[in-house]
Amino acid sequence: MIVALLQGANTAQSGAVPCLRLTGARISGRLHLAGAHIAHALWIEDCWFEEGVDLSGASTQSIAIVGSRVPGVEAGLIRIDGRLDLRRSRLKSGSTSSFHRRVTALSLINARVSGAVNLSGTEISAPGEWAVSAGGLVAEGGVYCADGFVAHGEVRLMGAQLAGGLHMRGALLERPGPRGVALTLDNAVASTLDFSDGFTAHGTVRLRGARISDSLTFEGAVLNGPPDGRSVSLAAPMMQAVDFDFTLARPPSGTVDLTGAQVSHLLDNDRSWPDVVELDGFVYGSVKRDEAGGQRDSVAHRMAWIRRSPGYSPQPYEQLASWYRTAGHDDDARRVLLARQRHRRQTLHPAARMWGHLLDVTVGYGYRPWLAGVWLFALTLLGTLAFATDSPNPVKRGEAAPFHSLVYTLDLLIPIAGLGQRTAWHWSNGSLQWLAHLLVAFGWLLTTALIAGVTRTLQKN
Repeated sequence: MIVALLQGANTAQSGAVPCLRLTGARISGRLHLAGAHIAHALWIEDCWFEEGVDLSGASTQSIAIVGSRVPGVEAGLIRIDGRLDLRRSRLKSGSTSSFHRRVTALSLINARVSGAVNLSGTEISAPGEWAVSAGGLVAEGGVYCADGFVAHGEVRLMGAQLAGGLHMRGALLERPGPRGVALTLDNAVASTLDFSDGFTAHGTVRLRGARISDSLTFEGAVLNGPPDGRSVSLAAPMMQAVDFDFTLARPPSGTVDLTGAQVSHLLDNDRSWPDVVELDGFVYGSVKRDEAGGQRDSVAHRMAWIRRSPGYSPQPYEQLASWYRTAGHDDDARRVLLARQRHRRQTLHPAARMWGHLLDVTVGYGYRPWLAGVWLFALTLLGTLAFATDSPNPVKRGEAAPFHSLVYTLDLLIPIAGLGQRTAWHWSNGSLQWLAHLLVAFGWLLTTALIAGVTRTLQKN
């Protein structure tokens, strides 16, 4: 009967706008409208469908199935000149409501909706399968899954185009499929993605290659990740966004993968990051910490954040140092680059690590050249006081310049441009002679380390 009415069995009255409204009914049989051209609006409220609804390939105006129980809705390739409203409904897939091979409670594959898709307050159940399958969906008015939206099973929006954004404030995604994925938005294009106000995902949230023209927010969200706790809570490699608010309610249980992602502004807090964070290739224009109820942002905090990334990669350090330079904090940038060298040193063979330790202690890999001055002052003071306790012997009597312990020490430490003291005097005191040899060696080491460190810094910056 419903199909017949929608297909024009009852002639519309002149001057009236036809619309089919049905409230409080129990609908037996299968509502089959696949491929149909429906010229009337459809409003069904508080009804109970015994079997699924098939709208695949149909073209229609606005459709509303509100507050109803439906075994499943198949709407792949549908064209809706208006909105799709499934608010407060209960969709549950089953063997009698499966329209294709894989069990899906709501299918919107390659559908096109000129208005919004409203799933607020809706509960969709396909445990272990796909609760929503909407790859290629075009929803110009956006998709709304707020006000208590619950999905038992994976929500798939791969390649979706959501000009009005995806709004999942306070939504609950649980019991994902065998892959452990709660939400898939790979290669989706959206104006905004809103996962705030208690949004909870018991499974991986995938944003691989997603492009968000405005904001991506997880403010107050909970990312529990798959139950094993060893998988990924947020997988967003190659993701692009303008504002990225990652101020979670508590730390994610699994890894956060931001490999190759690009954002203009990053906001995080002391609950944003798990023990493992993939940051290689992650590019941001600015980074700021939400200090409400937490500690202030610091270089040490940011470097600890980078060290959460497994293995060694120079790019996260270079990116952070670039941000500090842009903000005018050159000293902080040098601290980050020094930390990069120390981290890299751990990956080298023993001989290179020894040389790295020497560069670190003497000149701080070129980022602390003043350390060479400290060493030079200390060694100069040691030599001056030690050589003043005895009198050396001239190499050629009557030709040597007067002996000065300070000038003699500097002549030993400076390997170039001799001051005429080192070649004019020698010691009969064995201890002082050994000290003279050591100062010569230290002078060469300091000079080599200083040149190597400063040269590396100039080449990199």
